[in-house]
Amino acid sequence: MQKLLLPSERLGNTVARKKIVFVIVEGPSDDEALGVMLEKVFSSSSVYVHITHGDITSKPGTNPSKIKTIVCDIVKKYANSNYLKNTNFQQIIHITDTDGAYIPDENVVEDSSVSKTKYSLTEIRTSNADGIRERNSTKSRCLNVLSATQKIWNIPYQLYYMSCNLDHVLHNKQNSSDEEKEKDAVAFVRRYRQDTDGFVKFLAESDFSVTSDYVDSWNYIKQELNSLERHTNFGICLKSVTKAVSDKDTSANGTKEENKNLLKEY
Repeated sequence: MQKLLLPSERLGNTVARKKIVFVIVEGPSDDEALGVMLEKVFSSSSVYVHITHGDITSKPGTNPSKIKTIVCDIVKKYANSNYLKNTNFQQIIHITDTDGAYIPDENVVEDSSVSKTKYSLTEIRTSNADGIRERNSTKSRCLNVLSATQKIWNIPYQLYYMSCNLDHVLHNKQNSSDEEKEKDAVAFVRRYRQDTDGFVKFLAESDFSVTSDYVDSWNYIKQELNSLERHTNFGICLKSVTKAVSDKDTSANGTKEENKNLLKEY
């Protein structure tokens, strides 16, 4: 008689072969623009993209003392629903918009004629300046906590930013509508679907790429108006992955050559 497997045993047979790269993004267009490409970059892993449908670092009720728990709960909920343990995860990659969170309060400008908060390279114009300043305070303090966090649920964790938002970095647009985000995301994937190297180069070697060092990249984005300008440190992540793959391939090729030499000797 064939043994009936528990759900966890059945899942273990399929996912244990590959560690999970758990990617957290804010919106559907973020997933659409990056999800396919990250599957190609992390080809030896299983990529899962979780959409938070909003900014968890500034939503009502969030504060710096809770933010790590909020992220941890997101990962644990996914793990529990799929009968997974933290050892099934390779890493957590959290991608966030900066939304100008670190700019001086005086660069948040009250403008009653603005129906929706508007971002530029020098200021945020809004009909509720005090509300945006409070949001920036909460968000920046939460980002400070997360950017200094190395592990969540004992899984390697790093936070990467898109400034002032993902559309700004990928398409050089700061105030896109939902329809524009969707259209641009599709165009972005079409452009790079067959060009993973070009995708990595775009985010890691453009004039807006901040890739010197992870800690330094966060120190940089906190200065002056940098969190409104077009910058991202996500290239640090992509470069580390491609380097690891390159080193692995070099090592494998070296082993093959060594084996060939040994065979020649015999």
